[in-house]
Amino acid sequence: APITPSNEQRIGASLGSDSIRQGIYGALAGAALVLVFMALYYHVAGVVADLAVVFNLFLQIAILATFGAAMTLPGIAGLALTIGMAVDANVLINERIREELRAGKSPRSAVDIGYEKAFSAIIDGHMTTFIAGLILAQYGSGPIKGFAVTLLVGMVASLFTSVVCTRLCFDWWVRGRKVKTLNLGLGTPAHHGNL
Repeated sequence: APITPSNEQRIGASLGSDSIRQGIYGALAGAALVLVFMALYYHVAGVVADLAVVFNLFLQIAILATFGAAMTLPGIAGLALTIGMAVDANVLINERIREELRAGKSPRSAVDIGYEKAFSAIIDGHMTTFIAGLILAQYGSGPIKGFAVTLLVGMVASLFTSVVCTRLCFDWWVRGRKVKTLNLGLGTPAHHGNL
């Protein structure tokens, strides 16, 4: 049976650059909305989380640039996914700290216990995603491998910024400044007032 072409398309470089530009705009718009929501909902703790997420993004881009990785649509998707994972980790931490504040703990104790309780859930989420990324990197090809590499770098950066960097900020606040009250935004008990 002879093979005859039924359809032929030529895709120019401009289509690829347009898609990448739109992907970047979409990722930036989504990230901006999430960052604004975090700041409004968690107040200063949300700003701390936002700074960690932005640092996470810069860290990922720096690591990818160091290895000479090209930015593709799957790579942008990987960046967006890891930003979401970083935000999720910060939400877990802030909610655990809120729970401890509601239970009547001091700000210092609430931060210590909140991070301790949130850590296992954060590790679980990051490790399962990291393992999926390893499998994609091993068996995927082309764009899938690019997505997997971005995902792997993002998981490491996200874990570092979400747990280590935000913890340093909270420790400085509750230990260095010795605050007596801690406010994590909407839903925080009224008798814990000012972070």
